Amino acid sequence: MIDDLYSARILTLAANLPHAGRLPAPEGVGERVAKLCGSRAIVDVGLDAQGRVADFAQDVKACALGQAAAGVLGDSVIGATVQEIQAARDDMLAMLKSSGDGPTGRFEGLRALKQVADYPARHASTMVAIEATLDAVSQAIDTRTRLAGAA
Repeated sequence: MIDDLYSARILTLAANLPHAGRLPAPEGVGERVAKLCGSRAIVDVGLDAQGRVADFAQDVKACALGQAAAGVLGDSVIGATVQEIQAARDDMLAMLKSSGDGPTGRFEGLRALKQVADYPARHASTMVAIEATLDAVSQAIDTRTRLAGAA
């Protein structure tokens, strides 16, 4: 059964981590750690004039499932709005915890992780990259809002 969890598709996604590294001057930084296993993601973002993700980098130290989720995220996040990332996070949680279908649209690739639902101890590691991304984008938006208010 554990072999089904670590399918060839998951391992391929885990091996491909787009936008690995850090940005030199991010607008927002998010970090999440899965307490149970220690999987960690640090995400840097820069936003365009409309508040969409324009620059993205991720430093992910996670199990194959966390790496696979980060791989899908890295392939899909450029151009995403905070609302799209929030919806993907919410749909991902519903998929893992409540038999939901999973994310749609640009983040539909995260559905490859549907079988993780059967392994609750792996849920947090699967979510670290998307949660860190949401934190980074939210921080960047908050900073812009604060600076605009001060001007």
